[in-house]
Amino acid sequence: MTSTRFLRPLTRSSTPREPVRSGGPAVTITGVSKEFGAGDQHTVALHDVDMTVHEGEFLCLVGASGCGKSTLLNLVAGLDVPSAGSVDVGGRKVAFMFQESALFPWLTLHQNVDLALKLQGMPRAERGPRVDELLAMVRLGGRGNRRPHELSGGMRQRGALARVLAQDADVVLMDEPFAALDAMTRDNMHDELERIWTEVGLTVVFVTHNVREAVRLGDRTILMESGPGRVKREYNINLPRPRHHEDVAVAEMSGRLTEELKAEVARHVR
Repeated sequence: MTSTRFLRPLTRSSTPREPVRSGGPAVTITGVSKEFGAGDQHTVALHDVDMTVHEGEFLCLVGASGCGKSTLLNLVAGLDVPSAGSVDVGGRKVAFMFQESALFPWLTLHQNVDLALKLQGMPRAERGPRVDELLAMVRLGGRGNRRPHELSGGMRQRGALARVLAQDADVVLMDEPFAALDAMTRDNMHDELERIWTEVGLTVVFVTHNVREAVRLGDRTILMESGPGRVKREYNINLPRPRHHEDVAVAEMSGRLTEELKAEVARHVR
């Protein structure tokens, strides 16, 4: 019997949406600390972190290098376990998108996405149409026969996003997925990600060093403090969607957050 999870509609609404917080918690992080090593090599990466990510929310994490953002994503993904505290995703499925596309170079784009569906247990007869649907969704229709080296950086990241969507996850973790892209391609990817997030109804936790990117995309942005990593401040991004980098309100809020981030970075380079 075909699982109904694979039949989740890809298009739900064409109307720009406002922040969604009414669905309850999707990820609950309670008193989480994470330590590595021992003796002279002992490091406290995170200390007593409390955080809730709501269903349907786009949450951005910003902070200086080494503040534990990526470590926190690894804990939510189940790739590591906290030294103290708990991470609860309520049985939801979690998918991870990295800075590099990590597409298998010996497979075509179609085969990369098909493999993700195969690992989900989707019958072979249903996978081909679903791959085509996903590639069309990320605007890569007709390019399924290309291998990763034949695609631009932006196209590879679109392919990686299609593979993430093929996992039919409820929560998507994104660790600086657009950091290696040029400014114009990155801006286009922001538009595409916002569109897909709206249509599919994902919960997204997005790590970035780019403050304007965080304000452009997020319902909320959390500034992490370093040494050890913990939540310093939370910003509600109450700006209407769709947003653009050049919007005055986006620039003004980014400026305020940038000053906070600069102060945090300066605290560690004296």
